[in-house]
Amino acid sequence: MNINIRGENLEVTGALREYVEKKLSRLERYLDIPPESDAHVTLRVQKDRQNVEVTIPLRGAVLRAEEKNPDMYASIDLVVDKLEGQIRKHKTKANRKFNKGGIRNLFAENGDSTTAIYAEDEDELEVVRTKKFTMKPMDVEEAILQMNLIGHTFFVFANMDNNQTNVVYKRDDGRYGLIETL
Repeated sequence: MNINIRGENLEVTGALREYVEKKLSRLERYLDIPPESDAHVTLRVQKDRQNVEVTIPLRGAVLRAEEKNPDMYASIDLVVDKLEGQIRKHKTKANRKFNKGGIRNLFAENGDSTTAIYAEDEDELEVVRTKKFTMKPMDVEEAILQMNLIGHTFFVFANMDNNQTNVVYKRDDGRYGLIETL
């Protein structure tokens, strides 16, 4: 797996680069096929927080995790643990639902795993509530206002500008994001 590492407000030293590559190489044992493109790692310093963001595109899925911690090396460890958890969760789902081809082929059968973790993940996949609502066409600004009114961190709406279903969400930095469907 090729790993692209970039730093924001931080110089990526050789030792830091080597540590990131060593930790992310642990993930390769879980994957049957190599990622479609390079893994992208962003190391960022914001105030007293060391932020690590990792994105690994796979065929049919994207692994992404972000961690903030006062220590950069601890952030790296935490983000790798989070990615391993995502892989185990996807692997469990794939083994249970998609026994032939598809997503299951992304994950190695001989990766380190325990059935206790799989049993915990099964409960997470249960839908416990369903909501139905009519989407009134609105612009992005109105959708943000509606989201803030109901006190949620995201809001699904029919975008009057492009006649598609979109999602606005509140980011960790307090600003807003927009997800558009294709």
